[in-house]
Amino acid sequence: MSAILPEAVAALNDRLACLDLHQRLALVAELDGRAVFTTSLGIEDQVITAAIGEQALDIDVSTLETGRLFNETVALIDKTEATYDILIHRFYPEPEGVSAFAAQYGLNGFYESVEARHACCGVRKLVPLAAALEGAQYWITGLRRGQSGNRADTPFAEADLDRGLIKINPLADWDIDRLRAHVDAHRIPINPLHARGYPSIGCEPCTRAIKPGEPERAGRWWWENDEKRECGLHVAEAATSAIPLASSAAR
Repeated sequence: MSAILPEAVAALNDRLACLDLHQRLALVAELDGRAVFTTSLGIEDQVITAAIGEQALDIDVSTLETGRLFNETVALIDKTEATYDILIHRFYPEPEGVSAFAAQYGLNGFYESVEARHACCGVRKLVPLAAALEGAQYWITGLRRGQSGNRADTPFAEADLDRGLIKINPLADWDIDRLRAHVDAHRIPINPLHARGYPSIGCEPCTRAIKPGEPERAGRWWWENDEKRECGLHVAEAATSAIPLASSAAR
C-alpha cells in the first residue's frame, strides 16, 4: 500500500459516515486492496460477520484463537461459518511463545502484574494478529464509541501507521441497544454468554460478568485498576513497545 495520506483517510471517514452498515462494508470491499475483518465472536462482530456473509463480500474473516477462549466462543465459530457459508480463518499463538511466557511468568502469571498480562496478550493476540493482517490494506473491527471511555472518539476510518494500513470501524456510531435490536430482527447467532452478563468477551481467565451499572468492558482484566486497559490490539505501538516476548512480532 502506498503512503497513507491523512486527507484520504478523512475523506473515507466522511463517506462511511453517510452510509448504513451494509453499505459501509460494501464500500470497503470495493476499495483497492485486501480487507480483513478480525472477529472475537462478540455481538458487534457477529453483526458485521452477518453483513459480510449476507452480501458475499470479498472480505477475509479471521479470528484469534488464543487457546484460552470460552467453550461457547469456540463453538460459535463453527455455528457462524455454517449459518453464513463463510470461512473464518483461525490464527493461533506460536507454541514457543506460549512456552516462553509460561517459563518466565507461569501459565497464569498475567494476574500478577500488568507487564505479565501485556506479555500474555502479546503472545496470544498480537503475534497472531500480525499474521492475520499480513498483506492487508484495510482492517475492519467491531470497535464502538460506547464500549468504553477509551473508545469514545472512535472514527469510521483511521490510519494505523504502526501496521501500515487503514482501520475501518463500521459500527462506531452504534450503541448496545441498537445492536441487540438488530440481532433480534435478523436472528443473528450470538454468544450465549451475553445473556449471562458478559457484554464483552475475551479469554476465559481474563473475563468476568459485569455488575449492574458497570461499563461494558469492566469485566475485562477486572483485577487491574486502569479503566482504559486494553490488550494492545487497538493502541499505538508506542504504548505497547515494552511488552516482553511480543514486541518484535507485533509489527
